[in-house]
Amino acid sequence: MKKSRFTDEQRVRILREGDKLPIHEVIKKHGISEPTFYAWRRKFGGMDIAEAKKVRALETENARLKKLFAESQLEIAILKEVAAKKW
Repeated sequence: MKKSRFTDEQRVRILREGDKLPIHEVIKKHGISEPTFYAWRRKFGGMDIAEAKKVRALETENARLKKLFAESQLEIAILKEVAAKKW
């Protein structure tokens, strides 16, 4: 996956800046497109920086747990297959 130029915290700061200044000035200053700005607003709308950090941490933990679950399901399927062949 492509790495973004901006962290979630930076995105929230840019959105807060967009609340105070005209949006065209903000997007020109930071070199982003208008659709990108509105996509960020949809995702990070009412968040502050601390909440964005919590969301990132939860997404990371969720990805790790999904990976562990998939590995355990694969291991269970392999054990069932081996057990079925032995008897």
